Parts: sequence; C-alpha cells; structure tokens
Amino acid sequence: MSSTHMSVAVIGGGIGGLAAGLALLQAGCDVHIYEQVHELHEVGAGIAVSPNSTRILHKLGLADALAKLGVRPKEWLQRRWDDGKVLLREPLFEAAITSFGFPHYQCHRADLLRMLADALPPGRLHTGHRLTRLVDRGDRVEAEFANGTRVSADMLVGADGIHSTVRTALFGPDQPRFTGCIAYRGLVPSERVRHLGLEVTMEVWMGPGRHFVHYFVQNERLHNFVCVIEQDTWKSESWTEPGKVADALLAYEGWHPQVRSIIEAVDQTFIWALFDRAPLPRWSVGRVTLLGDACHPMLPFVAQGSAQAIEDAACLAAIVARSDGKDIPQILRLYETNRLPRTARVQALATKNKQQFHLPDGPAQQERDAQLANGTAGFALNAISWIYGHDATQDVAPAPVA
Repeated sequence: MSSTHMSVAVIGGGIGGLAAGLALLQAGCDVHIYEQVHELHEVGAGIAVSPNSTRILHKLGLADALAKLGVRPKEWLQRRWDDGKVLLREPLFEAAITSFGFPHYQCHRADLLRMLADALPPGRLHTGHRLTRLVDRGDRVEAEFANGTRVSADMLVGADGIHSTVRTALFGPDQPRFTGCIAYRGLVPSERVRHLGLEVTMEVWMGPGRHFVHYFVQNERLHNFVCVIEQDTWKSESWTEPGKVADALLAYEGWHPQVRSIIEAVDQTFIWALFDRAPLPRWSVGRVTLLGDACHPMLPFVAQGSAQAIEDAACLAAIVARSDGKDIPQILRLYETNRLPRTARVQALATKNKQQFHLPDGPAQQERDAQLANGTAGFALNAISWIYGHDATQDVAPAPVA
C-alpha cells in the first residue's frame, strides 16, 4: 500500500467515480469525490455485475453487501425472437465461480450505487458540486465549482460520464455519436409475471432490427427488461424521456408471447437514446485523467459499461499503490497504457453485438446461430473469458517512455 498520502479529487459520483474513491482510499490516498447533483440517484434499471467487477468489489470489502442486494442467475439464455428457440444455454450460477473465481450478479443500479456510497467514510462525498473550471499548475491541480468551492489536489480523475466536463477541458468539445438504437427500460413487480413461470436466468431474445433482455433484480422482487430497437435518428433534446408501453408493444409485434407479456405488465417505461464515442488516443494530460464513460462510453450489448469503469478504478489504484506517488504524469501514462486497449476491445465487441443481435433471418443469422450452438460466440463463457477472467489489479504493463 502506498504511504504517500497523495490527494485525489474525483469528479463524478456515479458507479465509476465511487469505485475509484473506494479503491484509491484503500491504496492510501486522501480522496474526495465531487458530484454535481444534490442527491445521488440512479435510473430504475438493472445492471450486470460480472465476475471481473465482482472480484474488485470483493477486494473493496463489499462481498456481503453485494450478495444481499444481487441476484445470481442460474444461466444465460440467447433465444430466437419468434418461436423462443434457445440458441445458447450457458450455466452461470456455479460456473462463474468455477471458471473465474467470483460470482455473477444482476442488480438494480440504484442499489449498487447506494452500496458504494455507503461504503465511503463520512465526509468524502460532496454533492451539489458542478465543476466549472480546472487548472493544472504543474505541481497541483485546482478545480472550481459552480457553488464557489475551490479545491486543490495532487491528481484529478474525471469520472463525470459521457458529457464529461473534464474531458472537454482536456481535449476540447465534441459530440457523442448516436448509435442508431433506442432503448425502452422497465421494472415489473415479479408477481405480475409469475404466471409466465420465468426462471432465474438472464435472457437475450434476438430478432430483426431489435432485441429484448430480461432478468430478476432486488432479491427477485422486480423483473427488469430492456427493449433495444434500431432507429435512424433521435430528435429529442433529452436522451431519456417517458416512453409509451403501446409503442414498445408495437415494436415487438409478432414476437414471442413471453416477450410481449413482460412488456404489457409494466406501468411505466422510459425511452433512452444510445450514444457512444470512438476510442480516444489518450486519456491523460499532466495530472488529470479520465475514467469510465468519460473516456470509453459503449453500447450495453456486452453488459460491461459499469464493469469497465470499476476495472479502471482498480487498475489506477493498484498503480498508485505500487508507486512512490511522486511522478503522477507517469502514473497516469501507465494507467492508460493498461486500460485503453482493453476498453477499446470491449467497445468494439459491443458494437459487433449490435449487428449480431439484430440480424434478419437468413444465411448470416444461421451462421450466428451455429456459432452460438458450438460455444464460440455470444455469452458463452469460453467466448467471453477474456472479459470475465481479467484481474485489473494484476499484470500491469510498463508505460511507454515519454
């Protein structure tokens, strides 16, 4: 563990920012997290906590808390859109531990966020702080907030999402790209779908131009679903707004009755536009770096957005812990050297999965289904072992010479 008592300002109190705060505190840093909203909240949606992120949360002392709020699915299923034929059935409950050493969970995002926030010591999370300016003085980084607060730290981490103010300060303004997909999300009380006899699995239904994902969260009290639909444009100023259940049902006309029954059971749904960015050539300048969606926002088609942010946090903290804390630009070069290629690879797989999940029936779809059957594609454990089996705290490669 580092004994340098390096001071770190983390901008953003989402899952990645909170994980960074906890990991850097564990590494011996003096960390404070600054979040622009006055009260932490998350959208009503599910999230996968895969073994590569579970191993990190366990190292942060959160194993028991995670087990209490998470649901461990028995299997992955990938299915056809119309007749429900199972194309891939992959054991997951014990198989994740056997293969990777740690369990796989499905959680409510708000529960995971609260778990991370509750693990912080008092006085480390500061809400109502919207970053307006940062200046790297060479020996310190100064940050100014809209409420008049000014802070100074040895290192600053921008974990402030796809609209990152820190990213703009480092590299200038640019616009994220609309990926041609929208998503309806909903949470259904489990008793409303009990007649369907749903097992505790994670299921992906694939069909022409769209797919459907569903699984249990909150100790099986709620059933989470996501409808992802290809759409040419997104004209709303907001990325998220209330959706109409009738519109979602219309988009899945002709799909299997189970899919439509889950959608019909929801009271309220929200519609999201899905955006991403091309991988950056670098994440860091001087004493400032980026983390999570601020530097590698990705489509949710590998369920790795938050997991990769948690990996970022663990990798950065591990490098800090092994350093003397004196050469922060070198620490940050080492961090991005290790993280940038991996996150770019995950981003590329997520983009590929958009195409694979949405194939129209025909030769390409038949080839995909054959690959699923032989365990070389989709969520087959051997196909994604490079993701789930990774330990972001180990095997850190050296940074290039400046």
